[in-house]
Amino acid sequence: MIVFMGVAGAGKSVQGTLLAKDIGYKWLSTGEHLRASISGERKAEMLKGKLLDDQEIIDILIDFFNSIEDTDHCILDGFPRTLRQAEWLYEQHEKGAIKVSDVIYLDASLEVVEKRLLARGRPDDTEEVIHRRFDEYEKATLPIIDWFKQKGMRVHEVNAERTVEEIHADIMERLQR
Repeated sequence: MIVFMGVAGAGKSVQGTLLAKDIGYKWLSTGEHLRASISGERKAEMLKGKLLDDQEIIDILIDFFNSIEDTDHCILDGFPRTLRQAEWLYEQHEKGAIKVSDVIYLDASLEVVEKRLLARGRPDDTEEVIHRRFDEYEKATLPIIDWFKQKGMRVHEVNAERTVEEIHADIMERLQR
């Protein structure tokens, strides 16, 4: 399993789907899965930029993983977002339930992701929500990158402020090392 991490708008979905196509892996978007599988008040909260709690996300991900035959050959996009989620993923890796081979961290500034997200035009992509997501990302998700490194996981920090083609070529080169 290859895990893609980065703030909303860094290009996880674009790069994840490109990589999946090139190497024959299945692309798993937790965001798409959540948007499709939750409804009502929880969906409204999510559209306002509020994250679901850790256990709720983990439970959804367990069901998601159980529906897939080969988790070793997939690309996970949008998880983990908190240290607790990262700990759960690492525990699954350590006990052999899944194998995380690489973590791709797409690094992009607020200015770049704001421009990208406003251009895609989803209802949850307002300036207020984008800024809140970026702040939450810096506080809760960004520290996971260092935590994964401390655990000895292969983490590739990729400059995500370039063209799609440049970023993809960089990722392919790093995975071949």
